[in-house]
Amino acid sequence: MPKSGNFIRIFALAALTALLAVAAAGTAGASPARQAGTTISGAGSTFVSPLVTTWIPAVSQQLGYELQYSAIGSSGGINAITGRTVDFGASDAPLSPDQFTACNGCVQIPWALAATSVMYNLPGVKNLLHMDGPTLAKIFMGQISVWNDPAIQKLNKGVNLPSTKIVIAHRSDGSGTTYNFTDYLANVSPAWKSQIGTGTSVSWPVGVGGKGSAGVSALVAQTPGAIGYADVAFALKNHFSYFAMKNRSGKFATPGARGILAAASSDQTPDKTTNALSIVNPPKKYPLAYPISTYTYVIVPTKSSKAADLRKFLFWAVTHGQEGKYTAPLRFVPIPKKVLVVAEKAITQIKS
Repeated sequence: MPKSGNFIRIFALAALTALLAVAAAGTAGASPARQAGTTISGAGSTFVSPLVTTWIPAVSQQLGYELQYSAIGSSGGINAITGRTVDFGASDAPLSPDQFTACNGCVQIPWALAATSVMYNLPGVKNLLHMDGPTLAKIFMGQISVWNDPAIQKLNKGVNLPSTKIVIAHRSDGSGTTYNFTDYLANVSPAWKSQIGTGTSVSWPVGVGGKGSAGVSALVAQTPGAIGYADVAFALKNHFSYFAMKNRSGKFATPGARGILAAASSDQTPDKTTNALSIVNPPKKYPLAYPISTYTYVIVPTKSSKAADLRKFLFWAVTHGQEGKYTAPLRFVPIPKKVLVVAEKAITQIKS
């Protein structure tokens, strides 16, 4: 039998061990404590803003960071990260060589995948009217100006289209969504490619401009006969009708998960220098592909005082942030594994 002093010490040690076990059990399921003063700020793409907005509470709960995001358009986001007024920029248009140079040590990372919908407001006419690229280009060039034009009617046999005037709603600000849309039109229309081209801003032949996807959506909502473009999340949120677009296999595809994934299958190897990908107007061997699909990018300095926090957030964004509870309701699609590997490798380039 141990002496009384040893007995007391053994009893005290056992009690302390029990208390530590209780404390550990009480904190095992707790959320991580907020890291005081850790704010990660970003700006840019309105296309990706619905997804980033859904991430904000999850990033706060799971990582303890305050995530702030301003949807000012892709051009605005590129300017903001170039000027280092934010921790990251977001753009649906890949950086040009000049923009890479101006950004002075930035890495471009594909972090989300979705599609641009072509929305319309035509009371009394069904959703998912059929449309093809050459006809859409003529509409946005002002060469087709009424809804019952023979070219539109031919694509929609049996549908009674009105003689309502078509009103074009387009972006007035520098926009990655505009880049995706005009990149598609340039791929399907030689006239568009030679006369207007591809860019975040173009000289629109006709139409009315709205700032951001919200601005274009507002114009479409207020204008019977209007046609505009925005990411599919905005179309769903505003209960707009949108076109089923004819792809190169001759099928009419919609901007849902199946159509976006099929388009993404056409290019899963990001450019080795820029990490850019193009998935507009995929080859006809992808019969389900929605032809106006796009990746969107986060742009981050390779040197940052918040490097560790940025890496942690971005790893979360390209993994947990791709989960269906965040992406599916907004018609975003998890990025393919091959692209994920490239994204994760790029994130490791961010250093203090």
